[in-house]
Amino acid sequence: MTLHKHRSRMVTDGLTRAPHRAFLRGTGFDDAAMQKSIVGIVSTQGDNTPCSMGLTPQADRARLGVAAGGGVPVCFSTISVSDGTSMNHSGMRMSLVSRETIADSVEIVVRAHAYDGLVALAGCDKTLPAMMMALVRVNVPGVFLYGGATLPGFALGKQVTILDTIEAVGSVQQGEMTREDLNLMERSCLPSTGSCPGQFTANTMAMVGEALGLSMLGSAMLPNVYSERLSIAQRAGEQVMRTIATGGPLPRDLVTRASLENACAAVAATGGSTNAALHIPAIAHEAGIAFTLDDVARVFQRTPLIADLQPGGRYLARDLHEIGGVPVVLKALLEGGYVDGDVLTLDGRTLREALADAPDPDGEVVRPCSKAIHASGGVTVLKGNLSPEGALLKIAGLKSLKFSGPARVFENEDACMKAVSQHAYEPGEVLVIRNEGPKGGPGMREMLSVTAALYGQGMGEKVALLTDGRFSGATRGLCIGYVGPEAAAGGPIGLIQNGDIIHIDADVQRLDVELTDEELDQRRASYKPPPRVRLAGALEKYALLVRPAHTGAVTHSGAVDWPYETPEAE
Repeated sequence: MTLHKHRSRMVTDGLTRAPHRAFLRGTGFDDAAMQKSIVGIVSTQGDNTPCSMGLTPQADRARLGVAAGGGVPVCFSTISVSDGTSMNHSGMRMSLVSRETIADSVEIVVRAHAYDGLVALAGCDKTLPAMMMALVRVNVPGVFLYGGATLPGFALGKQVTILDTIEAVGSVQQGEMTREDLNLMERSCLPSTGSCPGQFTANTMAMVGEALGLSMLGSAMLPNVYSERLSIAQRAGEQVMRTIATGGPLPRDLVTRASLENACAAVAATGGSTNAALHIPAIAHEAGIAFTLDDVARVFQRTPLIADLQPGGRYLARDLHEIGGVPVVLKALLEGGYVDGDVLTLDGRTLREALADAPDPDGEVVRPCSKAIHASGGVTVLKGNLSPEGALLKIAGLKSLKFSGPARVFENEDACMKAVSQHAYEPGEVLVIRNEGPKGGPGMREMLSVTAALYGQGMGEKVALLTDGRFSGATRGLCIGYVGPEAAAGGPIGLIQNGDIIHIDADVQRLDVELTDEELDQRRASYKPPPRVRLAGALEKYALLVRPAHTGAVTHSGAVDWPYETPEAE
């Protein structure tokens, strides 16, 4: 037997492992189970968010699949942070931190117990990249399974989602909607368990999982409450056992530079979340591949926007599922020459082979590349003297790709949100929120409440928003985030003053402030960072370890082969 097939032998075999076997017997193992592969099944199941509440039934079916394949399933769980209830207050600082904590916790359990394989289930934004990072880090036979999106609701005579409710807050502030109508929307927009239903971060990263080969093709866009998810979960368990039996492909066989570029193409083609440009480099980092925002930018720029998905478009995950799911997007990109068909998929076939029978685009939800919505991707990277390391703008749905105006500077999100709530800003301004980067926040808060309030007030493209923090996948409007270097790292965004003229030109991928290099140097010489409160706890450790956003905001040095021991022979 090869080592990767039986890591668990170091726990179950040999004279000195009698105590270990005793503990396993205490969990229900018998002699036959000791001879089988042990597969961990981890989920972020919890009652804190509808995104994760529907994972247990799927994890149970994955257990059946592992057992049917001849393995012993062992379930465990890890944390999740609800971006929905942590947004627009200090709790959002914990969201990106949770990505690292989840990946670390899964690694700890898998390596401590020497599991032979892993099925990882997740539902909310950071939990998806976290599980994929963990799979690649431990590099055991594994499958990532997304829990699926919620269904849309119905209120005020129309289909509604959580994005409608978030943006409706601004409409109430503007006097264009009553509190009674907002109350109806609040009570109707999330009618089932599951993640946000548009092409926001969760669904974007679920699509990335399929493009990377870590997930089964066709699994991502199926709604959480559809019973078919149970059979998919069982097949995931069976697939892990087949991978253990054949020896591959392992996660690091699947996550290659070519598959990472395919993932970026899928994001661009669907107007996906800007957060993908943070998470894809982080997944690459776990595989030992240097893949930065510059690499992401090159793919975004060359890939056409072909899917008409919210928030920039009209359709939801369920609509994409009904026409064939992610394979429809990937097949259209393959036929257009925008993805590499020679990469491996989870079952060992090439992507080209796996997509042979996938449906063609329907022309509405997904168009062929020859009839693209936009010639370049739905997300673009801007560089200039204000963002030497890059910044991200979602262009899907924007009416104009150019904007210039005077800066109105805020030292944090809270100050900007207060000003927006009080209408203390003017059309034509560029609202600058700084000190919200990975290190400066710390934790890189997302700005969905601010951007949604602006959109709800009818100002989504009448002002621009610029930040070294990040945005939700649900954000729309002229919103530029992930500006690097961040203010806390000495970036130019920390030097901006009220009234400085900022130029945004997505046509040529530029972001500049109307200041000379000499003027910026003079300001840098006299710059004094704002006072910081004492952190302690998880945020203190995160701030000490986190690396820049353009490299994925990772917290360790990269891939390493784990030195598994050879069990004692008797």
